[in-house]
Amino acid sequence: MNKNTLGHLRTFLFRQNAFGLLSGIALIGFSLPAFSHGHLVEFDQAIKLDANIENGKKLYKASCITCHGPEGWGVPGSGYPQIAGQLKNVVIKQLADFRAGNRDNPIMRAFSSRRSLGGPQEIADVAAYIASMPMTPNNEQGFRLHLQEGKIIYDKLCAECHGEQGEGDEEEHIPRIQGQHYSYLTRQFNWIRNGRRRNGDEKMIKQIRNFTPPEQVAVLSYVASLKPENVAPQGWRNRDFNTFDRSWRPMQIR
Repeated sequence: MNKNTLGHLRTFLFRQNAFGLLSGIALIGFSLPAFSHGHLVEFDQAIKLDANIENGKKLYKASCITCHGPEGWGVPGSGYPQIAGQLKNVVIKQLADFRAGNRDNPIMRAFSSRRSLGGPQEIADVAAYIASMPMTPNNEQGFRLHLQEGKIIYDKLCAECHGEQGEGDEEEHIPRIQGQHYSYLTRQFNWIRNGRRRNGDEKMIKQIRNFTPPEQVAVLSYVASLKPENVAPQGWRNRDFNTFDRSWRPMQIR
């Protein structure tokens, strides 16, 4: 073996070992800055694509239905959020953030990976299907005695970005929060405040940093009480997944 061949072999082995190390790090959930730019490119590409709803339905069944359910309503009190009716661009943004490690959730990191979901077209497709789904009429509520106080706080600090009724903003990628499960709102509020959710808006972080526990309970109870326009009628079932066992529930997130 000549020197040039030996040199090429050493280079190849080094690259293989380095790739294996990076893959191992990615699997245990650390964010690698080197990958972030690629995910931002995917986000920019995905929001410009025409979505294929039928393909989005297939992707939802393969990657989302087990935890979020056939209706996309999540599981109240379990940590699994309602995603049905979420704004398309917001879903795209959050999937890109999971892939980049800007949100800390090993389950979502796996199901939003290239291996499970593919590239920008697949992201656009599943996001469009999720956005098309009607929301639950029976989301988990908070503490109704504090709704008036919560409205005052919301109108003062939250409505400017999330909208008067929590409807979000498609163009600014601000999530729809109306009608979300109270326990999920609480968990995300805490994770944004303590930095565990790394894609939190800086303005929001500053605003909520000094909330007292009663203020937090009040405003999140109010948000959970807000009813969206695209609510499913009582007893509605998603006929796209008639054979799914609706008695099954995923393990609670702690």
